Amino acid sequence: MVLQNLRSFLCIPLAVTVVLSSAVPFSSGAAAAAFSHQHRLMASATPLQSQSPVSPPVAKKVEHAMEMFGDVRIDNYYWLRDDSRTDPEVLSYLSQENAYTESIMSGTKKFEEKVFAEIRGRIKEADITAPLRKGSYYYYKRTLEGKEYVQYCRRLLPDNQKVPSVHDTMPTGPEAPQEHVILDENVKAQHHRYYSIGSFEVSPNNKLVAYAEDTKGNEIYTVYVIDAETQALIGEPLVGVSYLKWAGDDALVYITMDETLRPDKAWFHVLGTEQSKDTCLYVEKDDTFSLGLTTSESKKYLFVESESKNTKFNFYLDVSKPEEGLKVLTPRVDGIDTTISHRGDHFFIKRRSDQFFNSEVVACAVNDTSSTTVLIPHRESVTIQEIQLFSDHLVAYERENGLQKVIVYHLPPIGEPLRSLESGQAISFGDPVYSVDSSDSEFSSSILRFSYSSLRTPSSVYDYDMNAGISVLKKIDSVLGGFDATRYVTERQWAHASDGTLIPISIVYRKDLVKLDGSDPLLLYGYGSYEVCVNPSFKSARLSLLDRGFVYAIAHIRGGGEMGRQWYENGKLLKKKNTFTDFIACAEYLIENKFGSKERLCIDGRSAGGLLIGAVLNMRPDLFKAAIAGVPFVDVVTTMLDPTIPLTTAEWEEWGDPRKEEFYFYMKSYSPVDNVKAQNYPNILVTAGLNDPRVLYSEPAKFVAKLRDMKTDDNILLFKCELGAGHFSKSGRFEKLQEDAFIYAFIMKTLNMIDQL
Repeated sequence: MVLQNLRSFLCIPLAVTVVLSSAVPFSSGAAAAAFSHQHRLMASATPLQSQSPVSPPVAKKVEHAMEMFGDVRIDNYYWLRDDSRTDPEVLSYLSQENAYTESIMSGTKKFEEKVFAEIRGRIKEADITAPLRKGSYYYYKRTLEGKEYVQYCRRLLPDNQKVPSVHDTMPTGPEAPQEHVILDENVKAQHHRYYSIGSFEVSPNNKLVAYAEDTKGNEIYTVYVIDAETQALIGEPLVGVSYLKWAGDDALVYITMDETLRPDKAWFHVLGTEQSKDTCLYVEKDDTFSLGLTTSESKKYLFVESESKNTKFNFYLDVSKPEEGLKVLTPRVDGIDTTISHRGDHFFIKRRSDQFFNSEVVACAVNDTSSTTVLIPHRESVTIQEIQLFSDHLVAYERENGLQKVIVYHLPPIGEPLRSLESGQAISFGDPVYSVDSSDSEFSSSILRFSYSSLRTPSSVYDYDMNAGISVLKKIDSVLGGFDATRYVTERQWAHASDGTLIPISIVYRKDLVKLDGSDPLLLYGYGSYEVCVNPSFKSARLSLLDRGFVYAIAHIRGGGEMGRQWYENGKLLKKKNTFTDFIACAEYLIENKFGSKERLCIDGRSAGGLLIGAVLNMRPDLFKAAIAGVPFVDVVTTMLDPTIPLTTAEWEEWGDPRKEEFYFYMKSYSPVDNVKAQNYPNILVTAGLNDPRVLYSEPAKFVAKLRDMKTDDNILLFKCELGAGHFSKSGRFEKLQEDAFIYAFIMKTLNMIDQL
């Protein structure tokens, strides 16, 4: 999968686990404790003001009136939207904002460089990912010291590992099969300001590779097919692609987008033929639906999905009989969402509806899709998020009471009748709060691979023997510089929302530095949209905060999916404000329980999480010391009224359609741009990407311009727009770490915690 058709995905906090080199981080005990104590006393001693010889940019005002339902909104900064992204006046304004940001942060540059050195110093720069078996090969990615990008590599399996075992290891050394570099991103990226591979797909016979390349950050991909051994290009590239999958060994199915970047057409491509001759398999004409692709674990079927926020239906393609084209598997029925896989003579279906809102798992015969057998029934307290099939097992990734669970079920032999599954075997995990993610595994084996981390446990890859019930750690990401997980405490707390709902909060801090007396600096993260679950995972860069005495917390607010489908439903459409009031309740709870104070509380959110930050800043600016709004979706009404903007039509089921009066006025009541007012605001950093196809750069630009015009304080307001990137900022791994260092420097500047070099 390449381009996600939601504003949400990849907008959640990324756990940077490509860990990498040498410098000793700040973290060592006594010095860190002394630093934390000193700056706990210094913090907030004087108000922080944006006194600088450089004046902030002032965007010109050009009145633009918009009327709806007798209501007139005036947008003085509408002119900042430039779909071509080439208008000299717009680019000049963005450059002025960047220059102002650089000027204000110039005094913290040495500190930022120190933090960057810390973050980079924890990372083992020359490393490989946990090798993954596929056919006769181990596949893995390699990082090289000093290099921004990865290499895609493989080695032949040794003869003694033909039967998979959790104890298998990829041999290295002079006697081992030679490593083969299939693709080196460092070479490909040499002549590009931005470089990202969105999909790297190996053909079923392991002879070819299809990879999708983005050189702008706009998530419109060009697909190349190469010989895995020689790197020779096979045929001409495919352009304008969003998703792709192999359909056998000599054909691809891919998705293209319409003019609003909605994935709307599925195509069948035979290798060696021109793209203009490709067969169109399906066109989705309903502009509230978008297409996606999945492949069954058995590799025998490919599924074309068409989905809105509430409904998903599926077609299947028998890859051995592509001439038969797509066939309907689950028909379109409003409110029913189905996800498909295949084993033997059955399709397996994870199905959600208004009746089964947390999903059930059913099966139907390939030759009779109309009759289903319930395998895992719906349960009101348990959400089935994902299933993974093997020849002899079914694995369910579930969530109960906000915590993830992995349950392994044994299946009868292929060919025998399927029946309701008895209680499966749960895999146990050690931390109070944690994150578990599925991974590719071999369908024919009994070895399940998954990754695990927590707020104090680095990303760890496990192989689990589903017959023996044994987990074996295959790799844990290195964290250099004396990292000791036992120094850190993770816990879960519950805040009371205004309507009495209990909101879970995941928390981590370093126990020898934090006093929990209200004096500790506190960073609270939130998202709360699209049913996305912000799982409490590890990020080594975050240690630069924790080792300075920060408490870090995640508010699992409504609108996300952490507590099940109803949790999401209660934070969308005409209940969207629950997301914002939940976050405020979490902030107040943390303050009341001495995890921090108003004078020490910073908040953070990206994309739809940036909407959250913008909304709560307008609602309770007194509650926070500083805020980071990353690529924030803040001009809700204007964007949702414009169907020419990417993603708008597909998201009316998330936010509401403001062409309807009830939704218009409700959305206007919380839209951050529409609710900026003459009041004091905390210190604010806003980021954007010029090529962002998900949140147009003009949204955060307008938000900042209006704040500059109306706010009544002297606190810092910074806007940083990456002119050569998109939604996910710069593409290099060290470039991303530099962004972390910049944000941390901003936070500590606002808290008067910049240490003296």
